[in-house]
Amino acid sequence: MAMKTLTLEAVTAPRSPAIVLALRNPATMRPSRLLSRSNVARSPMSKKTPVTISDIARRVNMTPVTVSRALNKPDLVKPATLARILEVAQELDYVPNAFARSLKRSESMIIGVITASVDNPFYSEMIKAISREAKKHGYTIMLVDTDGSEELERKAVDTLLSYRVAGIILSPVSDEPEYQPAYLSRLSNGEIPVVQLDRALHDSPFSHVVLDNYHSGLKGARYLLSQNPAMARLLVLTGPAHSRISEERLKGVKAALAESGKQVQLDVFAGDYTLAPSYQSTLDYLSEQSVPDAIFGFNQLITLGAMKALRDRNIAHESVPICGIDRLPFADIFGIPIACIAHDASRAGSSAVTLLLERIQDRYLPKAKVVIVGELENGVTG
Repeated sequence: MAMKTLTLEAVTAPRSPAIVLALRNPATMRPSRLLSRSNVARSPMSKKTPVTISDIARRVNMTPVTVSRALNKPDLVKPATLARILEVAQELDYVPNAFARSLKRSESMIIGVITASVDNPFYSEMIKAISREAKKHGYTIMLVDTDGSEELERKAVDTLLSYRVAGIILSPVSDEPEYQPAYLSRLSNGEIPVVQLDRALHDSPFSHVVLDNYHSGLKGARYLLSQNPAMARLLVLTGPAHSRISEERLKGVKAALAESGKQVQLDVFAGDYTLAPSYQSTLDYLSEQSVPDAIFGFNQLITLGAMKALRDRNIAHESVPICGIDRLPFADIFGIPIACIAHDASRAGSSAVTLLLERIQDRYLPKAKVVIVGELENGVTG
């Protein structure tokens, strides 16, 4: 990483509000997660076949039509008949086939969610909000984790389209202008509404919910300058160099330095939005130079990577002003409230659902944009 000076398994729970499809990358698959063929063969669940309406009809000695009517339009069935059918349905552990029902009715109550960062705490919070908001409106979410793989993202889109979901909330693997996935034309035809979350494909026709990245960089840099007025070197750890999120945050940092009038050396290390590259970049930096006057991490995991490197070099994190973007999970519990520019992840997730539901109801609504503004938290003042 050059320094500039200036990552189809289906897991379903019949009564759960979410379906998770984890499209896994074989290269990153953990051996401990794999089931042996012998284990699969012995699993009693693998032998169980779904109970159908016909199974219930045979048990109660009624026609499938009567059973179907009882399950779907109970007000049209005699109370005694309804009670008997429901009793047997419960005994047989009958679960309605929601997918088949949606095909018959030409409607779906499933919202597809594609994310490349399910292990990112900020994304986890957004996904939880998406699930809760969808549930309020009678929808189930189908979550697909692409593990940062472009190929798995393509498969995720194909999978959700095959399920005929009502709409898709998409956080793509990249927001770099050059990333124009082949599936974009399929989603752009307007048949299935799409809302992008956090990352947005360049020049796409979809509505999106994004963070105010420029002002997050600006506010974070202003805070660090206030903590060290004599700052001469600032270490900034970013996401991918050509990511528009990274670029906007870095623009904000440079604007804060310019308005301060100070001559500050800006040392920028580009990585991705995970912990490992940030950790290694900080280690390399500390091996070649003295401790910087301040450190700015462009997301939670990046900030944690820098702090891990400081610890490994026996440098107390309290000795260096640090600011991150978005809250470090559970940091307050351990008495290390690191300053951050925090965004409301729950609002971002629920806003994405709201935009999507509006477009499910009216496919001709114009493209919309919601911006989530970040504010300084845990900053030391005075």
